[in-house]
Amino acid sequence: MIDKSLLDAVKIYSENMTRPITFVLGSGEHEKRAELIDFLTKIAGTTDKIHFDSKANDDSLPSPISFAVRSHIDGALTDTGIVFSGIPGGHEFTSLILAILQAGGHTLKLDEGIQKLIKRFNKPLQFQTYVSLSCHSCPEVVQALNQFALLNDGISNEMIDGALFQEQVEANNIQGVPAVFLNGKPFANGLIDTSKLIEKLQDQFPDLLSDASEDDAEQLEQQDVTIIGAGPAGVAAAIYTARKGLKITMVADRIGGQVKDTQDIENLISVPLTTGSELSANFQKHLHEYDITLREHVSVKEISETVDENYRIHLNTGETFETRSIILATGAQWRKLGVPGEEENVGKGVAYCAHCDGPFFKGKEISVVGGGNSGIEAALDLAGIVKHVTVLEFADELKADQVLINKAKEKDNIEFITGAATKEIKATDGKVSSIVFEDRSTGKTHERDLSGVFVQIGLVPNTAFIKGFVDLNRFGEIEIDERCHTDRRGIFACGDVTTVPFKQINIAMGEGSKAALSAFEYLVMQ
Repeated sequence: MIDKSLLDAVKIYSENMTRPITFVLGSGEHEKRAELIDFLTKIAGTTDKIHFDSKANDDSLPSPISFAVRSHIDGALTDTGIVFSGIPGGHEFTSLILAILQAGGHTLKLDEGIQKLIKRFNKPLQFQTYVSLSCHSCPEVVQALNQFALLNDGISNEMIDGALFQEQVEANNIQGVPAVFLNGKPFANGLIDTSKLIEKLQDQFPDLLSDASEDDAEQLEQQDVTIIGAGPAGVAAAIYTARKGLKITMVADRIGGQVKDTQDIENLISVPLTTGSELSANFQKHLHEYDITLREHVSVKEISETVDENYRIHLNTGETFETRSIILATGAQWRKLGVPGEEENVGKGVAYCAHCDGPFFKGKEISVVGGGNSGIEAALDLAGIVKHVTVLEFADELKADQVLINKAKEKDNIEFITGAATKEIKATDGKVSSIVFEDRSTGKTHERDLSGVFVQIGLVPNTAFIKGFVDLNRFGEIEIDERCHTDRRGIFACGDVTTVPFKQINIAMGEGSKAALSAFEYLVMQ
């Protein structure tokens, strides 16, 4: 199950550990237990910094195929709060390696402001994260919560491989991953980044935080430019402003933004084929070439004016700092249908990521709502997994590129219905059971039995935090001119969050570069 190249990688990575760790196995019998023991034994065999004794079991762990990652601190074996239930292969192998390294004393990946905030959480938080080993979004959530556990003794996180715990999956009506439960109750479903996890915690538990110390209250120095967002537009803006020698801070949920969730990218000029994860990694690499203060996994709660006509940035960590100018590049997120049955059935048959949640619908009937590029790409992705895909498009014809339409029409199990207005998603016994749509040409209503609905109807701009501060159009996009100026002096905007037509990676990069040059021009004229 685990090949030599992966074991060699573990050996190399373990050199960064400053203290040993121990795998502790749960008690009992399970058909996968021998495989898990072999898996852990081979990993422990790569270095003397990783210990494992298959006979030293812990009855408190959830199952016979659960194991804890524990640290040796000051000579004592210490619980880290990190538990894996299942065999963390596939995409979750990275989560295991990071858990080993970080429990072994390696530097955490979280922003320092976020780390201080998490240490102040004063309530017991027991997370359970259900995953699929083929899900490329799940590790981001698992890794974030594992770091929360390492930072705060009151926090724990159990990664659960849904494929091996089908009874739990059925009992909890889980049809999408990652599915996060907190203290036994549903907490979050689908891809959610670190900053959103923290926001949900703060919203759900208003008294979650202990009082801040003076050290926590330290503020950043004044910046020349603050870039909010790190998708293609934000990254381009950061690089262009950095090359002008300006003092820059970039605040972002994650490097890459929406691009990180994209699979194949075939229209990035000069690059015939790449993936969202590869492009995001290249963004990060390029950013590190310059003197840019990166505040990743952090979000902006508010922007206010200062008496000297600058702006003050208020972060979700409680920190604030002053900036002479701002470039807004917050991008967009998946647009929702807004019909009955959608919101309440997310993770129970309603999904937004075909790659992540497609395996839950193997051999079943599903629908993709949306006939644009993202919708047809999702249909193609799902066609190899499910029994039948019905594509519902509101317009009278499909809007995707012809090359994608041609590919989809070659599939025997993809059906297209145009002129279809989705009206409702119905559920039976806690799971999606049908979709109701109207034939726009006749007004007749149809209901189709199915098990899943994948919503792919475009994007909505991320402007909630800026609403009322800069001018937005009726779609919620930031109004800009040809030089990326907003209606406010010193505030610029670029990319998918703006009124610029055609939401494309190439265009966003160009707009980010333009916004940076406009910001520089503004600063030198002050």
